[in-house]
Amino acid sequence: MSTYTAHTVWTRGDQAFTDNRYSRRHEIRFDGGVTLPASSSPHVVPVPYSDPAAVDPEEAFVAALSSCHMLWFLSLAARGGWCVDHYEDAAEGVMAAGPEGKQMITAVTLRPAVRFAGQQPTAEQHAALHHAAHDACFIANSVKSDLHCHPSLLNPMEQ
Repeated sequence: MSTYTAHTVWTRGDQAFTDNRYSRRHEIRFDGGVTLPASSSPHVVPVPYSDPAAVDPEEAFVAALSSCHMLWFLSLAARGGWCVDHYEDAAEGVMAAGPEGKQMITAVTLRPAVRFAGQQPTAEQHAALHHAAHDACFIANSVKSDLHCHPSLLNPMEQ
């Protein structure tokens, strides 16, 4: 079993907040030292309260699926003796009302374009590699996972 962490931090600053006119920009910090500028999607909360230059949760979700699929594909291709020179994916997620009427990412489409060096796989072999990558992808397999929330209150005097 492995544990993965993300530390999400938002601070109000001098914004009124209760008027709902506050910045949704925040940071997500990862254990390797990377800090990702994040925000709500401008499709959900209008600019200037969202930062279109930052990554929103919906984009991060689509990117995680795309990245995980690619990493499995590369691993499986290498194990199969296929030499991949280039891989890119113009992934897209669609937000719409789900079965219970709640907004959700209802579909994610991956569009991987792969260039191989040397021996070229057949269309069937290439498709099989992508199918196996999808089956192995931790993130794709996690979409059905439980989500737990354990809130705590901070002392107003603590920084």
